[in-house]
Amino acid sequence: MTITTRETSSSFLQSVDGMYARAAALCPMEEGLQERIRQCNSVYMVRFGVRLRGCMHSFVGWRAVHSEHFDPVKGGIRYALDVDQEEVEALAALMTYKCALVDIPFGGSKGALKIDPAAWEEHELERITRRFTQELARRNLIGPSQNVPAPDMGTGEREMAWMADEYRRRNPLDINAAACVTGKPISRGGVDGRTEATGRGVQYAIREFFRHPDHVAKTGLSGELRGKRVIVQGLGNVGYHAAKFLSEEDGCLIVGIVERDGALRSATGLPVEKVRQHLRAKGKIAGFPGAQYVEKGSVVLEDGCDILIPAAIENVITAENAPRISAPLVVEAANGPTSLDGDRILAEKGITVLPDLFVNAGGVIVSYFEWVENLSHMRFGLLERRRQETRNQQIADILEKMTGKAFPADRLADFVKGSREVDLIRSGLDEMMRAAYAQMTTLMNSRPDVRDFRTAAYMSAIQRVVDAYKALGI
Repeated sequence: MTITTRETSSSFLQSVDGMYARAAALCPMEEGLQERIRQCNSVYMVRFGVRLRGCMHSFVGWRAVHSEHFDPVKGGIRYALDVDQEEVEALAALMTYKCALVDIPFGGSKGALKIDPAAWEEHELERITRRFTQELARRNLIGPSQNVPAPDMGTGEREMAWMADEYRRRNPLDINAAACVTGKPISRGGVDGRTEATGRGVQYAIREFFRHPDHVAKTGLSGELRGKRVIVQGLGNVGYHAAKFLSEEDGCLIVGIVERDGALRSATGLPVEKVRQHLRAKGKIAGFPGAQYVEKGSVVLEDGCDILIPAAIENVITAENAPRISAPLVVEAANGPTSLDGDRILAEKGITVLPDLFVNAGGVIVSYFEWVENLSHMRFGLLERRRQETRNQQIADILEKMTGKAFPADRLADFVKGSREVDLIRSGLDEMMRAAYAQMTTLMNSRPDVRDFRTAAYMSAIQRVVDAYKALGI
């Protein structure tokens, strides 16, 4: 088999558009609609100043709205020094397709601020975030019915709490103001399970793949998920939770962790929690005891393993290194970690790729749950939990009377207890991930020209957007 290694200068946006075009060519639609769906509807650049440390500092940010086939539009806010407008447009496009794939009624949006969060004290970062929120609010780029930001790289529930509070200050009579952003702390209207949601979704995506022996067999792997060797690139929120859940709950061996300053290897498995604690304390993974440290971390992406999980930034697997990727299963936990040419080479090698549209949809799925809960002003399970516990206790009592045996003491508490909010969140997330996987599988089984999960994911998403436009008369 000949594998082409032609290097290109494809940007992140060009890769997203190329993957879209490949799938759109297989979707019947009226002339002109393909280009209409591809285009980003609007991009707003804002420049503002904040007086800090005795002088005026200028900042630049963006908010892109890719598609408004559904309102509101949804997408995270990224804080990074290397972010630019093209990156924001690409991320907004991915949000459109991601929401459509998992059947969430949001259009796609994304935002970013060109800043290094580590360079500022917390009180300074709060002032900057509040000023950015003011600029977005002036342009109707934040609000529960218009545009709903969420955390992304460089931001978290702290920044979302600041943004929500600033929006409420400007809109004191908006009873739904809490729904203006998602990913908030639970004390400020967030939902239990949102912080871990994207990593949990990665786990559910891999679990669903391993429920299909025919799909597993195509990778050359066999058996269950337990014992599979995993390499994770990026130990941020997504990579950390994915690695933690896979190792602690599914029995996987995390044999490699790649970070900014290098990588760790261990054939017997790395203790994810301890590596995370070391990274937080030292700011780097170098020096972690009991593992081999590799200064050039990118080479560990090419190590032998069963599952490779790029969970950090875009364009990690490119035409340059894709020929050397040896993992039979690549699970894209980051947005756009594989370039267009890199994806083509992986396909030529017969490597199965679970695409970002599907794998990292957990964040927006649970954000949707949070948004719905904020609009309903009622926490999930509040009216049902005690009734459920009473009913389960009654069932346990009946079983004891019918069998004449006591219910096993070590199982009774779990059987009787009602569903907590986090249980309902995880159940809903699992259901939506399974449904999206089923859609991709159906397309691949019914269309001989659809040979990979990425094309199937894009096609499913595109069809939903087409249907939405038709319903609107566009």
